[in-house]
Amino acid sequence: MKITLSLIKADTGSIGGHNRPSEAMVVKAKEQLEKNIQSGLLKDGRVTFTGDDIALLMTHTRGVDDPDIHKCAWDTFVETTKIAKSQGLYGAGQDLLKDAFSGNVRGMGPGSSEMEIEERPAEPFIVFTGDKCGPGVFNFPLFEGFANPYHNAGLLLAPEMTAGFTFTIMDVNNVETDKVITLKVPLDYYDICVLLRDPNHYVIESVVENATGLTAAVASTSRLHNIAGKYVGKDDPCAIVRTQKQFPSTGEILSPWAAAYYTLGFDRGSHHSPVMPVKQNSIISYFDGPTIIAAAGYCVHEGKLTEAVDLFDQPFWDYIRTKAAKKALEIRSQGFYGPAMAPMDEMEYTGVMDNLKRLDTKFIERRK
Repeated sequence: MKITLSLIKADTGSIGGHNRPSEAMVVKAKEQLEKNIQSGLLKDGRVTFTGDDIALLMTHTRGVDDPDIHKCAWDTFVETTKIAKSQGLYGAGQDLLKDAFSGNVRGMGPGSSEMEIEERPAEPFIVFTGDKCGPGVFNFPLFEGFANPYHNAGLLLAPEMTAGFTFTIMDVNNVETDKVITLKVPLDYYDICVLLRDPNHYVIESVVENATGLTAAVASTSRLHNIAGKYVGKDDPCAIVRTQKQFPSTGEILSPWAAAYYTLGFDRGSHHSPVMPVKQNSIISYFDGPTIIAAAGYCVHEGKLTEAVDLFDQPFWDYIRTKAAKKALEIRSQGFYGPAMAPMDEMEYTGVMDNLKRLDTKFIERRK
């Protein structure tokens, strides 16, 4: 049976700053999805939040980029924005960057990742949702999980995976069109590394298995400052990853997250932060961070979702959270200095540029 998994996510308001949506907002989002399940538009749906972002996981049979599905998500975010405004919450409607729906949420603010699949007899997958980070946050774990046998032992042990995977990578700084390149591992391994070393410029959009052509993973690629023309918050992306059999195991996909690697995030999205794997429905806190990622495991059968298993709610990840906290304190000890803050090309949309222009007029030239 062909089923589409649609994951659409947005910040439409938060309590006490950039912390979490209100319970009334979450309830309204659930009501909206349930209404669309009852109408037959959706097969099933789930609502979660990560930091200040509400995530909608929806199953249906209408394929990717379906206008009715995207309008369902947009209308849900409009309704949660109304509640946020009525409660006086911070950043109400922050990620809704357009005034009216135009057929697809891509380019309108919300992050979206979707895949149409032919259901296997058992169809496990992971939903990743992030806050206080850009879309390139998935570059490291997706590449390591699908291309590096250090994490993906299946590349050595499972005959189904020996042909490797194809990565579609987007140049997210190209704002006029979707500029992408398709590269394969193991053939193009080093070329992929050249691109992925800059997760603020080049972002993995999808991963496909070479042997079968089956889609293995999709990630959102929206950059809010490209849409708004100024800094309006981090992009806070999401991803869907299929697991088991011809794909890496769930554990192999989770393995790279133990690195608590650095990415761009933290306060005002302008500082480097370790990535902290957190439990479902976790809030933002220290220095408007650190960058957090939640992981929910599901199975889907005939479009119906099981309950979620919280994949980072296990004692091992408590140790990684401590590791991430220590790394956060280390880099924060540098304050604004050097690599603690974003590179200048990422500051282009912030007030730093106005300050530099102002200061430049006060420089004087001295004869050597």
